[in-house]
Amino acid sequence: MEYVERTYREDFRQEDLAYFQVVVRQTDLSIGIRRERLTPELAHWTEEMVRLQRALLESYIEADPEFLKALVPHEVKPGAPGLAVAMARAARAAGVGPMAAVAGAFAEFVGRALARRSKDVIVENGGDIFLRSTRQRRIGIFAGPSPLSNRIALEIRPENTPLGICTSSGTVGPSISYGRADAAVILAPSAALADAVATAAGNLVQSEADVQAAVEFAAGIGGVIGALVIKGERLAAWGNLKLVPLVRP
Repeated sequence: MEYVERTYREDFRQEDLAYFQVVVRQTDLSIGIRRERLTPELAHWTEEMVRLQRALLESYIEADPEFLKALVPHEVKPGAPGLAVAMARAARAAGVGPMAAVAGAFAEFVGRALARRSKDVIVENGGDIFLRSTRQRRIGIFAGPSPLSNRIALEIRPENTPLGICTSSGTVGPSISYGRADAAVILAPSAALADAVATAAGNLVQSEADVQAAVEFAAGIGGVIGALVIKGERLAAWGNLKLVPLVRP
C-alpha cells in the first residue's frame, strides 16, 4: 500500500475559512472555521477536548482490548464512553470492527462541538470529513493512482449539512483495508457511520468489476445517503450526491 503525505489539505482548503491543526498521537485533524471565530483560546480548547476524548477511549480499550482488535461488530461494555458507543453502533450497521469508525467519530465529535461556536465548520481526519456549512461547497475526490483522482468533486448544498463524507482506500494511506478500491466515499449524517461503511464497501473491491456491487452494498445500509466507489478507470455512484468537475485554483 502506498502512503501519500497529506498535501491534499493545501489543495482543497475552503478559501473563506481559517484553518488550524490539532495533532494528538494518531489523531491528526485539519479544522476550518469562520475566520472571525478562530482564536488561540479556541484552538487550545479544541486540542484539550481531543486529548480528553482520546484518554477516555484509550482507558476503555485497556478494559476491553477486543474493542481494538475486533474485525467484526463488537458489543461495548456498560459505562463505555460516548465515542466508543458511537463507533460500535456504526460498525454494527456496516458489519465491521469498531475501530473502522474511529476517524469519522473523532471528526464528528469535534465538528459538532465547534458547530456551537461557528456556523461553518469542516473537520478532516485522514480523509474523513465532518462538514457543516451555510454555503455550497465542493469537496475534491483523491483516488490515488486512478486517472479520476483530483478530477471530480462532490458538490454539497448547505441544507444537506451537517454531513459526514468519509473515504476508504486500499491503495492510499496507512489504514487497514482488505480491498483494492482507489476510493470508496460514503455520505451520511453520521460521520462515524460514513467511515465504517466506507471501510466495508472498500473491502468488497478487488477489481474494476466490483465497484457497482460495493455501491449497492452501501445503498442497503440505513442512514447512508450517498456512495461513490472508484477503481482504476471505473466509477459507480448512488444516492443524494452531485458530481462536478474539480476546478483547482
